[in-house]
Amino acid sequence: MIPTAPQIGFDRFIQLDWVAAALKVRAGVASLDELNELLDAAGLGKEAKAKNRTKLNALALEPRPELADLIDRGVQIFKGTEGAGELAAFAWGAAIATYPYFGKVAEFTGRLTSIQGDCAVSEIHRRISEVYGDREVTKRATQAVIQTQANWGAIKRVEKGKRLVRLQARSLKNDKMVAWLVESALRYVGRAVPVEGLQSHPVLYPFAFVQPVSYAASNTPSLMLRLEGPGNMVIDLAQ
Repeated sequence: MIPTAPQIGFDRFIQLDWVAAALKVRAGVASLDELNELLDAAGLGKEAKAKNRTKLNALALEPRPELADLIDRGVQIFKGTEGAGELAAFAWGAAIATYPYFGKVAEFTGRLTSIQGDCAVSEIHRRISEVYGDREVTKRATQAVIQTQANWGAIKRVEKGKRLVRLQARSLKNDKMVAWLVESALRYVGRAVPVEGLQSHPVLYPFAFVQPVSYAASNTPSLMLRLEGPGNMVIDLAQ
């Protein structure tokens, strides 16, 4: 049996203000007409608009049943803050929890920019092709995720888009949003992660946590802390 490449899923450029509009619709403080007006203003064709709406549905409007509670809790946290950092954190958390492909591109971006602060786009393509196959659809999807990360304030594209520069991480002070983003990351990773390594996990590279992760997690029913050996505290999803 020939193994199939993992599903891509996220293959569209999604602007942060579209996510904000979808969030407000989900929160009941805006209408779908306002979101549709934003998409129309972007000059999208009928097919492109429909595909982008599908992504926005998954991220905020109509999440998968197993993620509906996570998304709804994220919406409520955002409603209480509505800050730029919280908006970016919600978009990022929803994307990595919903679309493993987005998470994988983000993880490679974070890893490759961790040392010198920049990397070649070709290197990200190479790493992704090793996992998802060297296909044209993979290249297009990776470019869409990179463009989305740039729009969401994580990176800047330079040298005619051939290199990426990591931008300064956003400081998150809201403990509830920190815990929610950590939960999203754990859903992407799919296993427990050492507390000390979570802040520096490459998939979370656009964000810096003001309070220790353990503090935010200790007050969150959906997360659990446990010891795995002397001095090795890990964080996991609550059972």
